[in-house]
Amino acid sequence: MMRLALWLLGALLLGGIVHLATVLLLPSLASQDAYARVSAIAPVNAIIPVPPPTPENEVMPFMDPAFAISVCRYDLSRGSLKFSVPIGQAYTSVSFYTRGDVAYYAINDRAAGRRTIELDLMTAAQRADLPENEDITRADRLIVTSPTTTGLIVIRALTPEAGWIPGARNTLAAARCRQ
Repeated sequence: MMRLALWLLGALLLGGIVHLATVLLLPSLASQDAYARVSAIAPVNAIIPVPPPTPENEVMPFMDPAFAISVCRYDLSRGSLKFSVPIGQAYTSVSFYTRGDVAYYAINDRAAGRRTIELDLMTAAQRADLPENEDITRADRLIVTSPTTTGLIVIRALTPEAGWIPGARNTLAAARCRQ
């Protein structure tokens, strides 16, 4: 009886290890992650609107139909990026993701405290190359340091009612993402 209990315990332990390894490794092995899906429709350092999700077609995973969404696929290898988006009527948020789908920064309209979210996106090396007095002159401008040279910026504008969709899309159309 003791031998059977040890075999069952060993099998459960091995099954748990295999399950945990699969869950942790699967996202890095996926070929159709959000970055790959956006790469098919978005040029580098330009903002494009993402079509609303349907049951058959969803450009990015877990899209909420209550938000109008635009995305900027960025590449910082040739220099820093200047990003700006006006604040929408209801709620506007901006999230930054690495190439590996790791979120590293987010800001919303309430945290921005103004009518426009403006920032400079750069790598740590580009930030280190800024002149010392550059920080003083840019005291009113947010500088975000990206851990990777490529990634995604996802902009969301809330559309609580169907009548707000055109206004949210116009807000997102006014967003800028350029070097």
